[in-house]
Order: sequence, then C-alpha cells, then structure tokens
Amino acid sequence: MSAGDVLSILMFLAFIGLIFTGFPVAWVLGGLAVLFTAIGIVAQVDFNLPVFISWDYSGLVADRIWSVMNNWVLVALPMFVFMGLMLDRSGVAQRLMMNVAKLFGGVRGGMAVTVALIGMLLAASTGIIGASVVLLALLGLPQMLDLKYQPALAAGTVCAVGTLGILIPPSIMLVLMADRLAMPVGDLFLGALIPGMLLGALFVAYILIYAYWDPDVAPVSAQREPVDAALVLDVLLAIVPPAGLILAVLGSIFFGLATPTEAAGVGAFGATLLAWFNGHLSVAVLRQVLQETTRTTAYIFAIFLGATAYSLVLRGLGGDELIARMLQGLPFGPTGIVIAILFFTFLLGFFLDWIEITLIVLPLVSPVVQALGFDLVWFTVLFAVCLQTSFLTPPVGFAIFYLKGVAPAGISVATIYRGVVPFILLQLLGLVLIFVWPELVVWLPSQAYPVGATK
Repeated sequence: MSAGDVLSILMFLAFIGLIFTGFPVAWVLGGLAVLFTAIGIVAQVDFNLPVFISWDYSGLVADRIWSVMNNWVLVALPMFVFMGLMLDRSGVAQRLMMNVAKLFGGVRGGMAVTVALIGMLLAASTGIIGASVVLLALLGLPQMLDLKYQPALAAGTVCAVGTLGILIPPSIMLVLMADRLAMPVGDLFLGALIPGMLLGALFVAYILIYAYWDPDVAPVSAQREPVDAALVLDVLLAIVPPAGLILAVLGSIFFGLATPTEAAGVGAFGATLLAWFNGHLSVAVLRQVLQETTRTTAYIFAIFLGATAYSLVLRGLGGDELIARMLQGLPFGPTGIVIAILFFTFLLGFFLDWIEITLIVLPLVSPVVQALGFDLVWFTVLFAVCLQTSFLTPPVGFAIFYLKGVAPAGISVATIYRGVVPFILLQLLGLVLIFVWPELVVWLPSQAYPVGATK
C-alpha cells in the first residue's frame, strides 16, 4: 500500500470522525482538503514519499468551484426548494387531507392510507423532506392518534412517506446526482418515477394488510361519511391543482418542452399562484419562504464547495484509484460488487447525510459500476433508494428528528424507531425488486427518449 493510499484512508476516516463533533460539514470538508494537502506535501518533500500533490491543487479547487457555481442545471435547486416551501404554505395539503380522509373513512387503516397518498402527492410537488414530514405530522398524526391508531404505526407512516420526496421527481437529490455524474436530469427523473411509486404502493399495501390482520392497530372511524358522487367530486377538485402543477413541471421536462431549470421556474411560479388562489399568499409568507429558500440553498452549496475541494484532494492522493482497486478486487463478480457498494452506502447512511454521500461517494464508485457494464441510470436510482433509508436509520435519521420536533408529547423517539423499522424493511424490499428488475428504472426513459439524450 502506497503513502497516497494510506493518506486517502486517513482522510476518509477523519471525515467520518469529525462528523460527530457537530462542526459544520462544509468547514470539515474544506478544512480536511487543506490539511491533507499540507500533509501530502510534507510527506513528499521532507520524507521523500511518492505522494503526488501540491499547493497547485488550490488553483484547481478554485476552477472546480467556479464551474460548479456556473452550472445552469443547479439553478433548478433553489427554484425547486422555493416551490416545495411555497406549496407547504398554500393550503393545498390541508384541503386534500380533509377530503381524502372522508373518502377512506370506512377502510381499516384509512387514515394512514390517506397520509400515505397525500405524502406521495407532496413528494411529487415538494421534494423537501423536512417540510413533508412536518406537514404530514401536523395534519395526519393527531387525527390518527384521535382514532386510537397504534402510535408506532402512525409515527412510522408519517416518517416513511415523508421521505419519498427525496426520490419521486422533481427531486433535489436527483438534480445533484445528475450534476455530479454529468447525466441528463430528465433521464434520472424518468428512471426514479416508477420506483418511487412502487415504494409508495408497498407502504399502502403494508398498512392495509397490517390493519386487516390486527384491527386494533388502525380502527375504522365511527363517524365516517358515506361515499357519494359529491365527495368524489370534492376529492377530484382538491387533487387537480397540485396534480396540474406536477404535470406542468414534469411533463414539460419529459416531453422536451423545457429544461429542468426552466421547469423549476414554472413550478415556483405555479406554487405561488396556488398560494394566492387559496388566500395564503402575503408579504410575510413570501418573505419567510424566500428566507428559508436562501438558507437551504446556502447550506447545500456550502457543502457542495467543501465537497469539491475534498474530492479533488482525495483524487490527488489516489483515493479514486484505491477504491477502484478495492472494488474490482472483491471476489464477488460484477453483481456482487454492486451489492457491496449498496451495502456500504446503506451503512454510511447511518452516520452521514445524503448530501455528503452523493457528493463524495457516488462520483468515486460510479466509474467502477459503469466499467463493469451496468446501466448508470439504473445504478444511480438504486443508489438514491439506498440513500432514502438514511432518513430513517439511527443515529442520523433526520426524518425521525423532524417528526419528534412537532409530535405530541406521547410520541417518544423509541416509539418512532419502532414504527419506522417495518418501512425500512419495505424500502429494502423495493431496493431488491429494482435490483432484480432493472426495467422498473430503464423502461420509462427508453420510451420517452434514448438514455443519454440531452433533456
């Protein structure tokens, strides 16, 4: 093992260790880049070790950062964030929850199914995990608890469904992945659509089967309303505005009418119109949404810049070659190597946020997967589904802490952990299904336009 390999391993271990200090991740990444550049130079000059790195990498970092900030695809990020936050305040979800809950009032587990369906619709229109979990918790959790639902099932449903926003397009995670891998965003959006719907269907099926098997965990409401044409019409009218917005955003991308950046602008404008139409738009709301959008975007881009410096120095030390040799040296064959990567990613999700894993790990392993002959869109969607579980796995399960922050006093962290375990298993089942049947990912992009086309 060369000196560069040793420094690469130490650099990665230092990152894992410093994450637990609570220091800002962007500063950790940037600081380690500077520190290990200095260590590499000392090892090369003072100890005559074959470490091929110099302070010239500082200039390369500046060039890379400029190319990141000059990327028009990433302009879609703040637009999609704004769209999600504005929809959160538009009143659309409240109306949907009220009408859909009436529609499923006579079904065992109907309220949990309502939360799941609303969560899937929010996932396709917001893409912001924190906003989705908090909104579903405020709207659906008290109603489920009032109906005497098992607290673990109620909490687990809210957490799991809220995480779908990171996968179902338009997704800011998919935008970042497409940028890191120089892939068309439209390919990833199309590829992730069916897997995202599949996970939502698995969640709904689990709720219905569990409630049928044990009626006490999700009892039927005693004050349910009869389902008639008027109720169905109310539900349809409540669904039309967000569904129309989703169609405008995703449809314009899928049919080649707009780039993802242009479609993000359409979505932000449409969400603002919905808030105005429902009487929820004001100067105070607009100011709050703009401030939160700025904070979220700044957080993502700060990590982006730190990760750019970190990844460049890691590659300079030979970290990418080390990872390629380690993966290709595994005695599993190509399929086994992909499984090993996904397993390692799943474990990293216990400790790291999806942003760090996407910006650092994904660019290092994707060339190996592509060299093994696998479809990169398929692997990236698998990687995204694997990262989705990171929002539910302790100790860094952000969805769990989002829910705990707004949950009633009787909902403990232990209760939430018990509730999310079945949904984590369902996500892993979905991962297996996507792995076994790649057509779930690649079919839709192949039907819309050839994979790799610029959209």
